[in-house]
Amino acid sequence: MCGLSFRNITALAPMVRVGTLPMRLLALDYGADVVYCEELIDIKMAKCQRVVNEVLDTVDFVAPDERVMFRTCEREKDRVVFQMGTADPDRALIVAKLVEQDVAAVDVNMGCPKEYSTKGGMGAALLSDPDKIVAILQKLVSGVSIPVTCKIRILPSLEETVSLVRRIEKTGVAAVAVHGRLKEERPRHPLHLDHIQAAARAVSIPVIANGGSLDLVKTNSDIEAFRRASGASSVMLARAAMWNASVFMEGGPLPLEAVMEDYLKHAIRYNNHAFNTKYCLCQMLRDKVESPLGKQLQAAQTTQEISEAFGLQEFYQQIQDQLQVKRNSLQSCSQLEEPLVEGDVTMMAVRFERREYPPHITPKMFLLEWSRKEKLEQPLYEMVQRSEDRSFQSTVTVESKKYRSTLWEKSKKFAEQAAAVVCLRVLGVPEGRIGEEDSGLVCKRKLNGTAEEEGSKKRHVFETQQEADSAASV
Repeated sequence: MCGLSFRNITALAPMVRVGTLPMRLLALDYGADVVYCEELIDIKMAKCQRVVNEVLDTVDFVAPDERVMFRTCEREKDRVVFQMGTADPDRALIVAKLVEQDVAAVDVNMGCPKEYSTKGGMGAALLSDPDKIVAILQKLVSGVSIPVTCKIRILPSLEETVSLVRRIEKTGVAAVAVHGRLKEERPRHPLHLDHIQAAARAVSIPVIANGGSLDLVKTNSDIEAFRRASGASSVMLARAAMWNASVFMEGGPLPLEAVMEDYLKHAIRYNNHAFNTKYCLCQMLRDKVESPLGKQLQAAQTTQEISEAFGLQEFYQQIQDQLQVKRNSLQSCSQLEEPLVEGDVTMMAVRFERREYPPHITPKMFLLEWSRKEKLEQPLYEMVQRSEDRSFQSTVTVESKKYRSTLWEKSKKFAEQAAAVVCLRVLGVPEGRIGEEDSGLVCKRKLNGTAEEEGSKKRHVFETQQEADSAASV
């Protein structure tokens, strides 16, 4: 099987909450050869849809609740390894086939000792079931066209570790990463270099050494020393890279402030979730998290506020303007001239333009008054928020029929107005635009601007950000 080589490389290790797109791109910027995404659970990924995000120029794997589980881009396509948590060969193959065309390789996590992984029989729990390890890897190797690898922890004896890596090699995998600690051990425990050395001698496939960040790797020159000491073909870094990704750069690391700014620029460009961005930056600050910058960062709730903390307001606004221009261009090309019925929802490509209406008149107001005039129940609005760009879409129900704009809006209010416009246009009812004849739906008191919109029932559905318990390497 051709493709990505794992021999003589330095790699960004998979890290929960840390290994998202901005950190992976940052590591590539500084010289990493290969980057692993954070462990993603097969059950959740199997429910995702592959979505080409033309605004961000990314490929997103989106869960049913609209949360982006995995985002990647062309820049990393030939060097990103998708790591999954799995305990089921068939489900593992489903996920691998889903991402196959967008990543360079697929990896199975067999070393994470955290409960969220092991309780489902995944991660380090697989170490006690070598037959299942073999079944999963054989299924993947025979089922996908890209390289398959796995990442393990060592077993209690050298003989057990060697026996396991030999069985793994026979499945046809392209490489095996070995974290030189037992599943019960944590970063404070010494690394067992002898196990990595024995594994490297026992097999012909590349062995990737992992676990040396705390004691062995602090600068770029330490990476080669760790490689030689472990006897492995390649090296994988977790915490050393999380603290300062420029450790991958010859002569690195760079001053932390510059690295954090580079990371934040990637987070802004690719619309990374603010909570994830904030978490990663706090990990970089480490013991400086209580500094003035750290306190400002901790207080920030949005990407814009994080940008202000680092003096990147202008960069943030520039990127937002560029993305909005692209959204507008894409939406104008895809506008629907006629209503489209999909299921029980009637849709049109409608955007609410405030300047097209008098100061105190809105389509929602007209729809409410029309419903009252027709002795119907008040319009019912439902709201969803799209995770990739934080935009909103509303569906309005009138007389048991649903109406929605296909275009997403920047605010909840505008999304509801757009839904009301669709409903009014489909029904052939005036919507209050400047230049329309007086329909008599809205009384002069409201036309004069003394009344607020009222009476609409709303139900909002918001995305949630599930985060794991630890950012330790998995």
